[in-house]
Amino acid sequence: MIKRLAALSILVTPLALADTGYYLVSTYDVEGQTSIDYKYWHAQYSGRTTASPEIGVGYGVTSRWYTEIYEEWFTRNGGGTQRTATAWQNDYMLTQGQYDFDLALHTKVERSHDRDNGYMLEWGPVLQTEIGRTQFNANLFFQRDYHTVSGPNPTELTYQLQVKHNWKPWFQPGVQAFGEVGKWNDWSPYKQQSHRAGPMVGGHTDIGRQELKYEFAYLIGRNSARAAKSFSMRAQLIF
Repeated sequence: MIKRLAALSILVTPLALADTGYYLVSTYDVEGQTSIDYKYWHAQYSGRTTASPEIGVGYGVTSRWYTEIYEEWFTRNGGGTQRTATAWQNDYMLTQGQYDFDLALHTKVERSHDRDNGYMLEWGPVLQTEIGRTQFNANLFFQRDYHTVSGPNPTELTYQLQVKHNWKPWFQPGVQAFGEVGKWNDWSPYKQQSHRAGPMVGGHTDIGRQELKYEFAYLIGRNSARAAKSFSMRAQLIF
């Protein structure tokens, strides 16, 4: 029974915990702002689907430090939705305008609600720059899962890329790419890696005294080393 649970956790966990495989981490000064953050991704494979809604609360502690705590759920093939994990994300800006690019340190600790799945650590640099009205992002994250059944897994490397044109406040089109290459110091064979890319659109608008930020993306490629088409969305209500 324990072996079956361990095998199931290995199958499910990479999908359920891969929220930064769908949502770009960026650097902004949001000091004093509180936000309600809703995220949702949906991946479709050959005859199968997986999806994960998330909801959290974020706060700009200082002009450099953003923190957020959120809950994650997971569903497979349209079945029941199961609460899977609690995550704590912190992004700290190391530069603020003194260079041609902004650099931040991203960290996340994620605790599974299934004790056998343990917890996950994620950390890495966040880079952002602009040329005219076009924004460029490039992030490299290291991830490591710790399971109480199977013990710690190797540290793996993931990436995030984005090019976005800030055309209008309410309409900012671009392209995003995400991927996982395996162990950070010994990449998996290409067929076992995951790379996906596609169009995105974001923007923000005022709703009374609050601001609504939104982002939608459609990605095509490989997810967990399987061909998939993925949709993601994010909406933040900022106070």
